[in-house]
Amino acid sequence: MRPASIRLAPLALACALLFSSPLVLADNPPSESKVLGSITAESGKTYGSLDSVNGGISVQSNARVATAETVNGGISIADGAKVEKAETVNGGISIGNNVALGSAETVNGGIRMGEAGTVSGSIETVNGGIRIAAGTTVAGGAETVNGDIALDGAKVKGTLRTVNGDLTLSKGAEAGAIHVDEPHRGWWNWGTETPPRVVIGAGCTVHGTLVFEREVKLYVHESAKIGAVTGATVVRFSGESAPE
Repeated sequence: MRPASIRLAPLALACALLFSSPLVLADNPPSESKVLGSITAESGKTYGSLDSVNGGISVQSNARVATAETVNGGISIADGAKVEKAETVNGGISIGNNVALGSAETVNGGIRMGEAGTVSGSIETVNGGIRIAAGTTVAGGAETVNGDIALDGAKVKGTLRTVNGDLTLSKGAEAGAIHVDEPHRGWWNWGTETPPRVVIGAGCTVHGTLVFEREVKLYVHESAKIGAVTGATVVRFSGESAPE
């Protein structure tokens, strides 16, 4: 992932939350904006934009939200909810089961998505891991810099991309492609000398290419299917677990 692909800037986002007008949808659902304090989208209700600077955002079950954005706080999305965009700077994003999501982004925090969900866009973080559960489909990619990515039976149609994190596909997971970037030291990437561990488990598929710009340990189960590999040597394994 190139650092520029993370679009969030804490100061810019804070200013936007303080001075921008709330998003107005065709049916004019209520919106809420705070500088201090958390925001809750109540179960079964519809909202426009939910914006906070210092506070978390909770989207209860079966609520519908256009945007949920905060600077200092986490975002939680309960089962059956629909959220077009979830973004934070300093906080994690926790997503339940059967959630319809447009996209999710954070800088300092992990992203966890439950079972049987859909993501029409991508999932991105800088300093945090990404974990996606069985039955969930992501139309775009899943990207991080300093974090692991794990697909537990999920399908990501785009590219799995990291710099310093491990990648693990299990339970028949699928990915469009894999790309591990060369580390560049900077505020977004502290670098590591430990080679990332990439495991493509039993019954898993990587439809496109696997490109490695740095040293990795690449383990591919004998029943897995992958595309062309550049920059790494494939170590095939059998059984439930890859070699340590």
